[in-house]
Amino acid sequence: MKRLFTIFAAALLAAGIASAQDVETYNTAVETFNNGAMALQEDNKIEALAQFKEALNLFQKCEGDEALEMVSKCKEVIPSTHLAIAKDLINNQDFDAAVAALKEAAAVAKEYGAEEVALDAENLVPETLYRKASALVKVKDFANAIPVLNDVVAADSTNGQAYLYLGQALLSTGSTDEGIEALKQASANGKSNVADKLIGNTYLKKGQAALKGGKYAEAIEAINSANQYIENAQAYKLLASANMKSGKTADALEAYKKYLAVNPNANDAADVIATIAVSAQKAGDKATAIEYYSKLENDPKYGATAKAQLALLKK
Repeated sequence: MKRLFTIFAAALLAAGIASAQDVETYNTAVETFNNGAMALQEDNKIEALAQFKEALNLFQKCEGDEALEMVSKCKEVIPSTHLAIAKDLINNQDFDAAVAALKEAAAVAKEYGAEEVALDAENLVPETLYRKASALVKVKDFANAIPVLNDVVAADSTNGQAYLYLGQALLSTGSTDEGIEALKQASANGKSNVADKLIGNTYLKKGQAALKGGKYAEAIEAINSANQYIENAQAYKLLASANMKSGKTADALEAYKKYLAVNPNANDAADVIATIAVSAQKAGDKATAIEYYSKLENDPKYGATAKAQLALLKK
């Protein structure tokens, strides 16, 4: 390559197209460009970039088709070298520097008309941010992961895993409502198996806290939301309790029935059946009371009481 460039310089001089100073500048530019190429071969990308930039500056001071051709060559290699440097930073997990380098690569590529390089650089920004966020989540640095994950999903609203990480990070830092919303986005973008379980469990915890605090309407709403995402026997039992304490006996009985349907072999199944029977009897629901007392006739704990109540109800 160096030999070819030297021939170009001699031709310019012989034709009298350029001054001696122009030829000297051109030859220096050729030498500088070749130094950049050698540095690139030796994997010294930063030095290569510096040499290519200097070569471009020198070629732009020259006249002639050969100089114009080398200006185009410099504008081709400079953006790709910027991108290669950014990729090295990504591989070294220097994510902040990598993002800055990618943005610079994209800007230079657009300026020089290297649209493919610009697109590659821009597409790597959210991927690099995601890798940074993943590293932070891995060490449970949720506070610092959250803003990075917000940047990731802002750049790529279809990244379900990023939304999943964001939801988990927000929940871990106490931002429950925001965490649920992020998990809903994760569910909508291919992560429903994990996200729905987390949403259900989060709503269930909200319901438990509300029930414990005597906020029965809030508890009912949260527990119903939990069951929309993952049906849960414990949720139905808590729902029954919240409804019973709210004076909504019919709703409580339905919740108890669903509890038994989901978990028919529950250790407290007989206790729940007895609760349904007694509550229905008090509410004047004779048919339900008879149905559930009948299930207890042979129960060692409730059998005698069940038979006695059945005798009364069937008179």
